[in-house]
Amino acid sequence: MPRDNIVLQCTECKSRNYTTTKNKKTTTERLEFRKFCRRCRRHTTHRETK
Repeated sequence: MPRDNIVLQCTECKSRNYTTTKNKKTTTERLEFRKFCRRCRRHTTHRETK
């Protein structure tokens, strides 16, 4: 199965808030979303961690 679970981390407070899946064969670069961070209490950029 080519889909792997990944963890998204807030770029401001470094908390790991979200999990999602991605297809590593078609998407080789790191994912980046603007999502709500409960710790910062606002929308921030969340990036894929290692």
